Parts: sequence; C-alpha cells; structure tokens
Amino acid sequence: MQLGLALLRAIVGGLFMGHGLQKLTGWFGGHGLKGTGQFFEALDLRPGVAHAAAAGAAETGGGALIAAGLATPLGAAALSGTMITAIRKVHAPKGVWASDGGYEYNLVLLAIVFAITDLGPGPLSLDAARGRERKGLGWALAQLAAGAIGSAAAVAIGARRAPSAAAEQAGGQAPGAGADGTAPPRQTATADAEAA
Repeated sequence: MQLGLALLRAIVGGLFMGHGLQKLTGWFGGHGLKGTGQFFEALDLRPGVAHAAAAGAAETGGGALIAAGLATPLGAAALSGTMITAIRKVHAPKGVWASDGGYEYNLVLLAIVFAITDLGPGPLSLDAARGRERKGLGWALAQLAAGAIGSAAAVAIGARRAPSAAAEQAGGQAPGAGADGTAPPRQTATADAEAA
C-alpha cells in the first residue's frame, strides 16, 4: 500500500499541477490567464483573470502538496474548492456522466483527495518524514468543508462583481462568449479540462 498510495498522490497531484499551469501559463495546451479569465467571465466569475489566477494557483499548489505528501489537508482543501466550483458553475446542469459534460470526473477527484486525507499521505511522504502526518475522518471532513466554503466565497464574489466594460459593450456578454453566453467552440471543447 505504501507504493500504491505514493503513486496515486503523484499521479493525481501531478495532473492537478498540469491543470493549474494551463490556467497560469498556458502550458500543456491551456489558454493562460487571459483566455481562462474570459471563460471565467462567461461563468460570472469576475474579475475573470483574478479567478483564473486563484484557480490556477490552487490547482498548482494543491497538486504539489498532494504529490509531495506535504500539508495534505491544506492541499486537499485547495483542490476540493476548485472541483466544487467546477461542478457548480460548469458540470452540474449536464448531469452525472462525463460523456455528457457532467461532474463524474470531478466527483472522482473529490473522492480521491478525501480518501488521501482520511488515510494520510503514507510513509513515503514529506509529512511522514517530518512526523507531522495529519489524517483521519476529521481532517478529511474539514478539508472538504474548507473547499466548499472557499468555493461559495469565490462564486459569491464573482456574482457581486459588475460585468466588465468589454462585456457590456458586447451586449452584456463576457469577452469571448458566444451569442448564447457560452464560451466559443475552442473554449467550450476545453472548458471541462479548464474547469477541472
């Protein structure tokens, strides 16, 4: 189990880091802060660039912490917050299944970071090496609650912000949004990956 848990942390944490860097830098086929910010504006997460930077930092930093097995509940809370927001703002209306754009994938990731926090990062981790492994149901529930609170705050802040000047000039739509207020085809195709 030691190696399995370390591999799980490395893969999930590393993929989250990749998602975050897509948002922050445009690496790995991402749109960077500007493109992701436009997509977030279309989701009423304003200002879009600030929300993109926060989501990118949460995924990159949270992924790194999970991969290293360092401050596991903190890393898990950051990742849970981004997944809960992705479900709320993008995937929930589409149902459960990923094949329909639903929240199946995000829910699996929430379950994984919950389980890692409950079990602890394991002996092949920086937390264990430092003798500061925080684990158990209490920590797992606390990180999930912190993620939910962070998501609620991000959505509330975004909803209170007035539409940007560019959005108002486009008839109340966010920059880069289509006539129906959704992201243009290139962004829609990658919206699930960006929101995840």
